[in-house]
Amino acid sequence: MPSFEKIEYKPIPVRELLREMKNLSELMIDLAYSAALFNDRELAEDVLELERRMDTLAYQLEMVTMVAVRDAEDAEALVGVSKVAAAADKISDAAADIAAIVTQNIGVHPIVSEIFERVEERLIKVKVQENSILVGKEIGALELVPRMGVDIIAIYREKDWIINPKGKEKICAGDILIARGASEGLKELKELCEGKRDELEG
Repeated sequence: MPSFEKIEYKPIPVRELLREMKNLSELMIDLAYSAALFNDRELAEDVLELERRMDTLAYQLEMVTMVAVRDAEDAEALVGVSKVAAAADKISDAAADIAAIVTQNIGVHPIVSEIFERVEERLIKVKVQENSILVGKEIGALELVPRMGVDIIAIYREKDWIINPKGKEKICAGDILIARGASEGLKELKELCEGKRDELEG
């Protein structure tokens, strides 16, 4: 018999929950497609982990809206919120289905991978080592987009996801970065994270 995580009610603002669900669903789609097209099991498993986070958010949102409803007028006003949340949840389910192509060893047709090889923008997942020059640096100060054509879209830190990190966010040793951009720029970022390069170009 499956075990279910106990989710406690927290008075989290609806706007905050919806924002996180939207950002999470976008990240999941990016990760899922990359996982499928590069046959990357690790990225696929990240998608499934994020789906569990999405389910938790959806449940928390449902509890918040139930507590907020006092009469029929309130219920009518919150219908839109429920529809948006349900749409984000469906997107996350679709991303998980794509990830299953990898985790269940279904595979992608070779012609799809061949076409994707010609697409300039890619996505990588890389861990920041202690000797990386990026440690302690603010993302905004690194100017990764103009320098390398690379954008850090998420950070996994101490079992928590930071999605669309702000420019003031500092990179820490042990962070796992999810970055999107041109293949050459991603290669440079990977070398910087792994301590194989000691300076930024450009």
